[in-house]
Amino acid sequence: MGIGGKSRSSRRSSSVSYSSTITTVIFVTLCVFGVWMLSSNSVAPPQTTTTRTAIDADAADNSFSSANEEQTNKNVNNGDNPGQLPDDAIQAVEENQKGLQGKEMAEEQEKQKSSEVQISGESVLTQNQQSKQSSTEGFEENKQTGNEERETNKNQDSEEDQSRIVEQQREDNRKREVESNEETKETTNLKMKEDDDQERSKENEDPQKVNKEQQELQLPGIVNATFSDETKDKQKEILNTNQTDSYQDLLKTSTNTETTENDTQSEAQNQVTQQQQDSNSDESLGSSIPKESRESKKSWKTQKTESEKEKERRMDETNSNASIYGYNWQLCNVTAGPDYIPCLDNEKALKNLRSYKHFEHRERHCPEQAPTCLVPLPEGYKRPIPWPHSRDKIWYHNVPHTKLAVVKGHQNWVKVSGEFLTFPGGGTQFIHGALHYIDFIQQSVPNIKWGKHTRVILDVGCGVASFAGYLFERDVLTMSFAPKDEHEAQVQFALERGIPAISAVMGSQRLPFPSRVFDIVHCARCRVPWHREGGLLLLELNRVLRPGGYFVWSATPVYQKLKEDVEIWKAMSSLTESMCWELVTIKKDKLNSIGAAIFRKPTSNECYDKRQNNSPPMCENSDDANAAWHVPLQACMHQVPVNQAERGAQWPEDWPGRLQKVPYWLNSSQMGIYGKPAPQDFVKDYKHWTQVVSKLYMSGLGISWSNVRNVMDMRAVYGGFASALKDIKVWVLNVVNYDSPDTLPIIYERGLFGIYHDWCESFSTYPRSYDLLHADHLFSKLKTRCKLEPVMTEVDRILRPGGKLIVRDESNAIGEVENLLKSLHWEIHLTFSQDQEGILSAQKGDWRPTTYQASS
Repeated sequence: MGIGGKSRSSRRSSSVSYSSTITTVIFVTLCVFGVWMLSSNSVAPPQTTTTRTAIDADAADNSFSSANEEQTNKNVNNGDNPGQLPDDAIQAVEENQKGLQGKEMAEEQEKQKSSEVQISGESVLTQNQQSKQSSTEGFEENKQTGNEERETNKNQDSEEDQSRIVEQQREDNRKREVESNEETKETTNLKMKEDDDQERSKENEDPQKVNKEQQELQLPGIVNATFSDETKDKQKEILNTNQTDSYQDLLKTSTNTETTENDTQSEAQNQVTQQQQDSNSDESLGSSIPKESRESKKSWKTQKTESEKEKERRMDETNSNASIYGYNWQLCNVTAGPDYIPCLDNEKALKNLRSYKHFEHRERHCPEQAPTCLVPLPEGYKRPIPWPHSRDKIWYHNVPHTKLAVVKGHQNWVKVSGEFLTFPGGGTQFIHGALHYIDFIQQSVPNIKWGKHTRVILDVGCGVASFAGYLFERDVLTMSFAPKDEHEAQVQFALERGIPAISAVMGSQRLPFPSRVFDIVHCARCRVPWHREGGLLLLELNRVLRPGGYFVWSATPVYQKLKEDVEIWKAMSSLTESMCWELVTIKKDKLNSIGAAIFRKPTSNECYDKRQNNSPPMCENSDDANAAWHVPLQACMHQVPVNQAERGAQWPEDWPGRLQKVPYWLNSSQMGIYGKPAPQDFVKDYKHWTQVVSKLYMSGLGISWSNVRNVMDMRAVYGGFASALKDIKVWVLNVVNYDSPDTLPIIYERGLFGIYHDWCESFSTYPRSYDLLHADHLFSKLKTRCKLEPVMTEVDRILRPGGKLIVRDESNAIGEVENLLKSLHWEIHLTFSQDQEGILSAQKGDWRPTTYQASS
């Protein structure tokens, strides 16, 4: 019994021991499984982000195992997925989870030392190790861990075996960490490259447009603008010709972009590596507080950076665009302000004048250095009113001067009417209107025949130029001039109205016109002392008046009997008689209560030869009557041409026949400007410009000619450009450069008009005077004598906002002009180059700098 009881007791004890062992194994297995589950959940969120990043980088990454996908779905369902978090946020989650994981490992270590090794090995798994093959290996390792734990409980391995296992596990963990770091770099680089590409595509949107424009500007063909149907065909041809070059430029740009991306990628990779090292360091210290990532310093803007960039942007707003083209524009800091005429408002030169006796202070005194500053716009400036309405009214703010309205308003010069300045058409000598006065003159001398026999006239002391404005109705072209004096802005009023005029004075120098070109010279109370100094000023009119032409003098000495008027009349009668001028008639206008004396210049030298007194004297034969550029006045008279083949010996054909007729004094023995005999050159020039204007300028340059009135040909030859515009309601001032062949007499002979000028100096006109400027091979020739920057400054000064510029020149000159115009914020409508020749069409805008030039 005892033995049997012992046996039963032994069996019972063995059964209990076996049950206890099974229970222990099950408990340990459950603990290991639970810890593994906790470890998997804590590492899973970064894994989900990595999976999404990899999918974004590669549309279909088949390397992910089904086990990993199941784990990802499980994490999403448990609410552990962080979603689309920033990298810094994910990094912080990883650090917090790793810190919590370390605490769990410490607690479990107290319960099971053997399982600590395996759990510790699992806890260091990174997001990339749990992807692809690692997920399956992790499951097998967990299974193996359970077996090893059971084996450990049964056999109780020695401490040395456990140490070897721990050391081996640590070695495996270090290898996994190295592999994890490399995979993390690759994954992070993929995401950073995507982010960088997206950010760079946003930030570089405008620079890409600029690069595209710059590549187009490098083409020697059409660039950047508004094209007509005709010029679009030319554009396609040129773009096809230069397609290879443009693509080469694009490739260069692409290469530079790739290099920049690679540099950014390398820098980002180094930062990620450093960040991971910092993170590992935090883990080793057991820190659960996330640190700011270094990458965030680049992905987040600071107030300092934003504020500094905004200040720089505002500072560069004025000068940055100009500096791109190498020019820094400023406003002129002068007393004249918006009315600045550099050669007439040179205060420094005026202070040094010794005398004002001959109105030297009203003459040209150009600065030694041509200005490169821009004239400001008047406050409230508007685009001018189109012709013919502009003859009767203009915007007040465009010429905001009211002195003449106060002083001359009762004579119907100008009046203020709300936001307009109105011009009733009157003048000092024609209060009741210019048209009546014009008819009165022709009735006085029927042979004048406005618009037929008389085509081009000179109006001295023109006031607001109503006389010239209404002569357009008689098909007469008038060159009006007056000084910039106390009669505030009179010439500026004329130009704003669409009437030709220049600022000039009868002073100490010859007028900038050839000899014997005007059909009539007119003076209505022009306040010029004709009779003084031996008739010096009247003799200048004699020089420019065509033989057989008329001098119309409408002034108080003609019809008033005041002592002063009587004395002046006697002096004028004596002077004109000694000059052999015929007093044709003295007529009185009852409506305006005025009178006019009309004189005629002789057509032969017979009277000169019969004079008993040689006063005024005849000029020396060596004296060139056509020399007019800065030539002092001389009190003498030139002989009248008697050779019928000489210019001035015959009156031109009636208008408009004289426009196309070759001047009788051009002979075949004289070589023309373009290398052919002069008469053939003349005809060829006329045909050339007629074709260019009709086929290109009228429709191919984007110009609305209905808004064009005041036109200047900056380098005229025969006047072909102006003659081609005859049927349009415009007037063209032809400028013959003082160093070019003197063809200005030909222009006048055709019934057109013009002036001599040197474009290395400022022109004698107010700012904003012209609607269109035309320059044919001007700038390439000027470059040999002066810089183009001050020349283009002058172009900008005299052209109105919205005005057009047409340039035909050598390609290199076109490029330099285009660069300057872009720095001035002009709109380039068309550039076209072929065989080293090009054309450019541009439009001036309203842009003005905001800073003023330092006062000198």
